[in-house]
Amino acid sequence: MLDEADRKKIQEIIGAMECPKHFRCAQSGFETLCRAVDCGTGNQLQCLEDDPSQCIFAFTFSGSYYCDCPLRLYLYEKLKV
Repeated sequence: MLDEADRKKIQEIIGAMECPKHFRCAQSGFETLCRAVDCGTGNQLQCLEDDPSQCIFAFTFSGSYYCDCPLRLYLYEKLKV
């Protein structure tokens, strides 16, 4: 799970960004996360959501969608979810 250093880093990330979904992932205790997998780049995840075009953090490249949400990336790195 998350230790105090992780919680502090998460608060720093949240404080430095805007989220049109009002950080519902954090409000749910990170139980509600968008579906994404590591794509090997280290700074994006491949988005597996049904309609990623509706997310401001999603972008398309070569027919796939990728996520560059700083909070989602940190959570994937720490929790592998």
